[in-house]
Amino acid sequence: MTVDHQRYNVVVVGGGVNGTGIAMDAAGRGLKVLLCEMNDLASATSSSSSKLIHGGLRYLEHYEFRLVQKALAERESLLRNSPHIMWPMRFRLPHRSHLRPAWMIRAGLFLYDHLAKREILPGSKSIRFDESGPLKPDITRGFEYSDGWVDDARLVILTAKKAQQSGATILTRTKCVHAERGRDEWQITLRDTDTNADQIISAKCIVNASGPWVSSLFGESLSMPAPKMIRMVKGSHIVVPRLNQEEEAYILQNEDDRIVFVIPYEDNFSLIGTTDVEYEGDPKKAKISPEETTYLLDIVNSHFKRQLEPSDVVWSYSGVRPLMDGEEENAQKASRDYTFEVSEEKDKAPLISVFGGKITTYRKLAEAATDKICHFFKNTRGHWTKTAVLPGGDFDNQINLAASLNQAYPWLPEKLVSRYVRTYGTTSRDILNNCASVDDLGKHFVGTLYEKEVEHLIRNEWAVTSEDILWRRTKQGLYASDSEVEALDSYLADKADKAEA
Repeated sequence: MTVDHQRYNVVVVGGGVNGTGIAMDAAGRGLKVLLCEMNDLASATSSSSSKLIHGGLRYLEHYEFRLVQKALAERESLLRNSPHIMWPMRFRLPHRSHLRPAWMIRAGLFLYDHLAKREILPGSKSIRFDESGPLKPDITRGFEYSDGWVDDARLVILTAKKAQQSGATILTRTKCVHAERGRDEWQITLRDTDTNADQIISAKCIVNASGPWVSSLFGESLSMPAPKMIRMVKGSHIVVPRLNQEEEAYILQNEDDRIVFVIPYEDNFSLIGTTDVEYEGDPKKAKISPEETTYLLDIVNSHFKRQLEPSDVVWSYSGVRPLMDGEEENAQKASRDYTFEVSEEKDKAPLISVFGGKITTYRKLAEAATDKICHFFKNTRGHWTKTAVLPGGDFDNQINLAASLNQAYPWLPEKLVSRYVRTYGTTSRDILNNCASVDDLGKHFVGTLYEKEVEHLIRNEWAVTSEDILWRRTKQGLYASDSEVEALDSYLADKADKAEA
């Protein structure tokens, strides 16, 4: 843990999508910002989503029109700013007349098409299924509409990178263990979670963007009661071998009024989720239960010809969503919107806390939070993130970028080009610099992961462990055997030993 300056305008606690979004926006407005994250970036909720940039079609049933409109309006801005890690996706909704009548779905899709302006994404339409498709033969009718895909963990990493490029200091594996509130500033104790070394810094303002820990941080580090509590809801996903070869995703209705997505994932797989289960305890220990696995498989098996069993699950993950606590009995009805609590006692340094939120509206949340921060500072710059391209996103489309890389590096395997394009965009050239053959990429670890990329991730993207690299920076963990993970662990340990020597 190294800090160049001990005094900051803003300290952001939490390295998820909201925290990095706020750090990026505030730094770009001219504020001196430090972000601390006690683990790796995106190590909790922000890497455990359904990987969608979407308005939330099902939220219309809960009358959350403002949230849906806000999210729909954001989709195209995000798609333009990050064409490497986000892209449009069509969703097929099989019609089950005993669950929702066709007129209700058509009305919902009409609203979905028209609540916000669309320029990139095509509108919805009715479709027919035939026996050549993956669905059971009794499902013959359905609907199709547009939303977007996102690599959620990469979004967080690249947002943190943009924050750093704007002047922010990003400290991972650094915990805010104590903050003392003074007249004009906070005295904050940061602890390096690897060495347990402490350092004290000061800041005019603290932003508590710690996600599932937002309420507990008040008692543990801020020595004050939480202004409100969050509702922790566990969402679990499973990954299975690819169920359908088409590019479209499916949105499946279930008897309990919930929906489940089946999404093309990393070329060879399908991502299935999510569940909504009330959760108590440490968010880091959330794991899928056998009941959740059965629930997801049963829904898929009621729609698809190919029948799945628990043995087909190649990976699963669970995340805890910090939702605003209301009086709704069902977790699925709890709002996905966000709110802020601003504590600005007279003659006391301010504290801003973020409650709730979803990935699609992270930029809007960050903009609104930074507006509140700027109330406490003079001469800050105005809004800028709506058209801010994230690192590597300065290209027109993935096809043209892939063609450019193929021309510059004709020896690159097709799978490597494809993954680099959708992981790094134009930053791929930084990894490939001075390479003239596959051998120049160095040691091969697993799948399409080579030493040059690992070095890039350690040097430029705060990667430390094999988990950081295999699951959050890349998804090569899907292909890794135990021995390959051990080989990467060994390589990283050797590098760490040499760095300390």
